[in-house]
Amino acid sequence: MAKAALRIRLGRPDDARAVGALVRRLTRRWILPDQPYEAGLALLSRQGTAIQRMHMSEGHRFHLAWLGSTLVGVATMRDDSHLTQLFVSTRYQGRGIARRLWLRTMADAVRRAGTHRFTLNASRCAVPAYRRLGFVATGPERLSPNGVLTTPMALERVQ
Repeated sequence: MAKAALRIRLGRPDDARAVGALVRRLTRRWILPDQPYEAGLALLSRQGTAIQRMHMSEGHRFHLAWLGSTLVGVATMRDDSHLTQLFVSTRYQGRGIARRLWLRTMADAVRRAGTHRFTLNASRCAVPAYRRLGFVATGPERLSPNGVLTTPMALERVQ
């Protein structure tokens, strides 16, 4: 049986349930262990399906990676400049999916808005992955207003 090819496409409101499930599962596995307990619970609450659906319609663009009928990754950009999510299912990590999602998401923002500077707030475990994508820390790890520990990072795109 042939392997399914990776497809990346824009998310639609009817993808919200699958996106929410993937993001919550990966948040529990990779992000919550490094977070204060209450902040972790609040973070999971904010990642519910209703929130994902709202974000899909309010200034956020979702790029989804699929292998066959399986959602394996999601990248979300706010205002064509701030990466709010970049998740790849644990089972599919190490295959270049995050890089491909990021490159597609970045190219979309550049095409749409001419963006040259991208920002994000990285969880502790994600900092090395974002460095491999070219991001650099712009400050120390800090407690965000919603109580989550993150490191601010940015990428300046050269023309």
